[in-house]
Formats: sequence, structure tokens, C-alpha cells
Amino acid sequence: MPHLMIDYSANMEDRMDMAAFCDALRRAAIDTGVLPMAGVRVRAFRADHVSIADGAAHHGYIDISVRLRGGRDLETRKTASKLIFDAARSFLEPVLERYPVALSLEMREIDPALSPKCGTIRDHLPSTDPVQAIVPEQSR
Repeated sequence: MPHLMIDYSANMEDRMDMAAFCDALRRAAIDTGVLPMAGVRVRAFRADHVSIADGAAHHGYIDISVRLRGGRDLETRKTASKLIFDAARSFLEPVLERYPVALSLEMREIDPALSPKCGTIRDHLPSTDPVQAIVPEQSR
């Protein structure tokens, strides 16, 4: 159940394709090999009112929050965080070169004992997710 939530300043919409960015992060999360494809969810939230650094209106930001069920060791999480961040940075390279933008990512674990889940997405996927065989049920 990895959730990727993108919080961004409204001025970023004029600089990039947010839907394509969401899809790039979805693919990057799956490509880590440790996050189950069926559970990956990416969504973006625009912040209409922000004040950044010296208050100049042209400053922008993208903050990516990754939440996933506990159970993966620190090295696995660090590697996954780096791969997702690198994908975001690569996608945004033309924007970062042209505009003042703060890009950040934070990965947090969710305690599986306090996070009940149910869903039928896996039942509707055309093929078996290879990560399901790697990640124990209680870690998804």
C-alpha cells in the first residue's frame, strides 16, 4: 500500500505536466522492485496559498511524501527513496534549471497493526504482481 502524495505550489502547474509527473513516480515506485504494483497510489495536491523563502511569487516547491506499511529494512527504504527521488529530479530537470524550485521527499512507515486495509484491485489486474511473492502480506 505505498502512497505517494505530492504537495506542490500552484505555480508548478504552469511549468510542468503534473499528471505525467504522477505517472512517472508511479512507474518509479514499481521499478524499485520492493513496492507492490497493485498497491501503488500517487496523487497530487495543489497549494494555492504559499510563501517561500523571501516571499517572491516565482519560487515553487514540490514535496513528495511516501507512506508504506512497516516491515522493510532501512537499506531497502533508503534505496527505494533514492530511486523515487532520482526519478522525480530527472523528470523535473528542465524545470529546476529554469525556475527556483525546492524539491523534497520523505518516506514514512505506517504501523500495520493500526492500519486496516481491504481492496479488490489485485482481483482485477491482468497478471500477478511479482512483488507479492517477495513482500510478506503483513508488510504491504
